[in-house]
Amino acid sequence: MRGFSSSFFNRASRALLDHSSTISKLLLISTISGGAHISFSEAEHGSNAVETFSDVTKKKKVLVLGTGWAGVSFLKNLDISSFDVQVVSPRNYFAFTPLLPSVTCGTVEARSIVEPIRNIIKKKSGEIQFWEAECIKIDAANKRVVCQFNDEKLLEKEEFLLDYDYLVIAIGAQVNTFNTVGVMEHCHFLKEVEDAQRIRKSVIDCFEKASLPNLSEEEKRTNLHFVIVGGGPTGVEFAAELHDFVHENLVKLYPKVQDLVSITVVQSGDHILNTFDERISSFAEQKFQRDGIEVKTGCRVVGVSGKTIDIKVKSKGETYSVPYGMVVWSTGTAARPVVRDYMEQIGQTHRRTLATDEWLRVEGCDHVYAVGDCATINQRKIMEDISTIFSISDKDNSGTLTVKEFQDVVDDILVRYPQVGLYLRSKHLHSVTDLLNDPEGNERKEVDIEGFKSALSHVDSQMKSLPATAQVAAQQGSYLAACFNHMQESKLKPEGPLRFRESGHHQFRPFQYKHFGQFAPLGGEQTAAELPGDWVSMGRSSQWLWYSVYASKQVSWRTRVLVVSDWTRKFIFGRDSSRI
Repeated sequence: MRGFSSSFFNRASRALLDHSSTISKLLLISTISGGAHISFSEAEHGSNAVETFSDVTKKKKVLVLGTGWAGVSFLKNLDISSFDVQVVSPRNYFAFTPLLPSVTCGTVEARSIVEPIRNIIKKKSGEIQFWEAECIKIDAANKRVVCQFNDEKLLEKEEFLLDYDYLVIAIGAQVNTFNTVGVMEHCHFLKEVEDAQRIRKSVIDCFEKASLPNLSEEEKRTNLHFVIVGGGPTGVEFAAELHDFVHENLVKLYPKVQDLVSITVVQSGDHILNTFDERISSFAEQKFQRDGIEVKTGCRVVGVSGKTIDIKVKSKGETYSVPYGMVVWSTGTAARPVVRDYMEQIGQTHRRTLATDEWLRVEGCDHVYAVGDCATINQRKIMEDISTIFSISDKDNSGTLTVKEFQDVVDDILVRYPQVGLYLRSKHLHSVTDLLNDPEGNERKEVDIEGFKSALSHVDSQMKSLPATAQVAAQQGSYLAACFNHMQESKLKPEGPLRFRESGHHQFRPFQYKHFGQFAPLGGEQTAAELPGDWVSMGRSSQWLWYSVYASKQVSWRTRVLVVSDWTRKFIFGRDSSRI
């Protein structure tokens, strides 16, 4: 009995030591991996542990900078099971920016249009790490970024480094002041939720100050003169919201100054809303004239002081000063400092924004992508590849191109060079092969290289930069997420068009923007709508369409309910004029 017990315990001890050794090795692996999760079963603990550790290390780090339209769209559509996703943004929320003008006047509350970013990422079937910090530098050479935690209470800002395998730059843009003197010191902007809240307080302050008993009528007029610089969609919508706020709500609370309020829109171009259809621009100008909103077109602001704004009339070259109570600057966008610094590193100092190719990759950088307002797609011209396209299409090397040979590459051409499709629509042509017709419109059976160049020589005239809108940014984010989701499959089976300068096909189809229309709220429950198919609608019916579209586009049911309830409250009780 004693011999049996001794043998049994010896064998048990050796087994326990072997088991403990294996556990120690696994713990060592876990420590080296930086806390990677190791799991194993008793039967096959060794092989399973190594296999799981290998799977963890295979995940590529995807670092997303920004939580705006492009960044959130990318995160919502990305399959995070294949990537280690990290997000850095100075704001821990997503804002529905098209409703910012409504926030300035209390039509919609600020919290109704924001959704905490952690609410969005927690819905993904995996873990996304988020840090509320600002990226202050992108180190292109070492594939890492320098981030800074901004806390007003801290004298020294805390910094930390993050490495990446793939970098998605989606940090948007800042307001373009065109280096105009005094703009940064004396003007309001309308890019962020905080900007809208400051404008709302400033509007109330102007009315409260104009109500003081010791001011002259001229001083009151000055305090109640609101100037909007920029006649684009944001400037026009704010002017319309402000007009409604004043005449529907504030004049009832400040009856003694209701006749002293004036609103002026300063536009450097010949018309406001010049990116819209001409019919909408004309309708907006006529409505503003009826509402008493002064529109100064062909004028440029050359300086802003604490009390006056200097305006130059471009046609006459004359400059005059206008006193004001508040100025809102809405004249386009410019690159943020961190983006400008990165552009200097990669040799893009001559550009206003980051240049990307048609697949949203930053030119000259591997594994770095830029989406939204911070980037512009550098679309390749078809005339740069015209000779290569001809030689590839001319399969029999006859020196001439038949219609049949051209048809074999038409689909690839339309995908690779979207300006061809735009040119066809502008000329009302039914097929790409119609481009090969002679000047009289007669069909030709074949063309030589010179005839082919002549047929496509005007196609690149339709190349246009995409507007810096939420619609463009959201589509780019969705497209890039789809590319990441199919990255491995597309390496084996490319889904893009034919490579005209190299063999094979592109890994992905290039990004193509699809325009779903745009709105311009003009106040008085009237909106101008420009929809696909050259369809233009103006009036109250378009306003209800605007309500339905903007409600449906909210990022969550919570914000959707809040926005609709704010609109309902406005109809029943009016806008709130409290200075909060």
